[in-house]
Amino acid sequence: MHHGPFQSWPTATPAPGSTLPGRVLVIEDSRAQRMMLSALLRRWGHQVVECDSALDALDVAMDPSITLILSDWMMPGLTGPDFCRRLRAMRREGYAYVILLTSRSEQDALTEGLAAGADDFLTKPVRAPELRARMNAGARIVAMQRDMVDKNRRLSEALGEIRALYTTLDRDLDEARRLQQAQLQDRFRRFSGADVSLWLKPSGPIGGDMVGWFPVHDRLIGVFGLDVAGHGVASAMIAARVAGMLSAATPDQNIALTRGADGRYLPLSPDLAAERLNRMILREMGGERYFTLCLGFLDLATGRMRMVQAGHPHPMLLRAGADVALLGAGGLPIGLVEDARYTTLELTLSPGDRLVIHSDGLTECPGTDGTTLDEPGLAALMTRHAALTGPDFLTALDRDLSAFAGTEALADDASAVVIDYRG
Repeated sequence: MHHGPFQSWPTATPAPGSTLPGRVLVIEDSRAQRMMLSALLRRWGHQVVECDSALDALDVAMDPSITLILSDWMMPGLTGPDFCRRLRAMRREGYAYVILLTSRSEQDALTEGLAAGADDFLTKPVRAPELRARMNAGARIVAMQRDMVDKNRRLSEALGEIRALYTTLDRDLDEARRLQQAQLQDRFRRFSGADVSLWLKPSGPIGGDMVGWFPVHDRLIGVFGLDVAGHGVASAMIAARVAGMLSAATPDQNIALTRGADGRYLPLSPDLAAERLNRMILREMGGERYFTLCLGFLDLATGRMRMVQAGHPHPMLLRAGADVALLGAGGLPIGLVEDARYTTLELTLSPGDRLVIHSDGLTECPGTDGTTLDEPGLAALMTRHAALTGPDFLTALDRDLSAFAGTEALADDASAVVIDYRG
């Protein structure tokens, strides 16, 4: 038995500020009540689709433009709660807000409807003002749901673009890492009188440390270690730029070399080379970036070495049968102070001596107990592995640092040049 659907017939147009959804689906097996309900909804500005069977309405409800559904509870074939269950089980685009119209007011009946997937209820006979309020509430919920879906879609698209960007960035960083490692020239080079070994371990994909060597003439080589302040791409680019200024590939552009009267390349005094580099970096970067540097020239025949320490950690010298000695007096970093002056350190290596030029990534390496390795710790490692060749020594050093830090990934970029002088 059906009650009359309305207690009164309002004639108002849509209220100012009301939220109208897309189309409304009305499911009612009584033709008269369906027509009266649809006429009222059209008066309020809604587009209405009518169905006299809940089973037929399932196909109609798949239309995503239908955002609100009014359904009678008691209908032959498929009841209102049955319709809700079937609707919620279907893969429908967008959400449809369902209001069940019922003459039942028992608590169990309302619980059943909610469990079936209904969003709201109206008790027959329906009061038009209440129906209108429930319609507007449903429309607002559907609008918020659509807005949320749209934002989630845009967020998913943005995340997809970010993932693609990170994938590209990872590829670029991997390529940059390979190029940076390729700049190391030979990691081990045996000269007449000395062996030079190089080691570079960035804290990330790429880093701001760089080490290298370059020939000057038959009996003289240059070696360097540098550490750009900071980490990542910017520091790596500066390290590559400076390493290019100390390259063996283009001696005409090597900032530490000059030509003699006979046309041969000769080394600048290391302090003058540092001053020259300092002026150039300040001119190019305006003091925004700086780096530490240790640059030296070794006479392979005599063992005589002239070296400048520009803010870089003290080079460490292990002489045969002696303790490790710290060399140098410090000095200002490159690119930090205008008109900075530097001092050349002179020493003579004896056969069996090992000189290590390292970055602060070694001495400032944090241990698992919160302490840092410091210079005594590095000196102990040098003494422990004194019998190893340069490359083997650096492999052992890498292993010991990782054990000390408790991780393969160090907190800072680390690098070293090892000179084993044979005489």
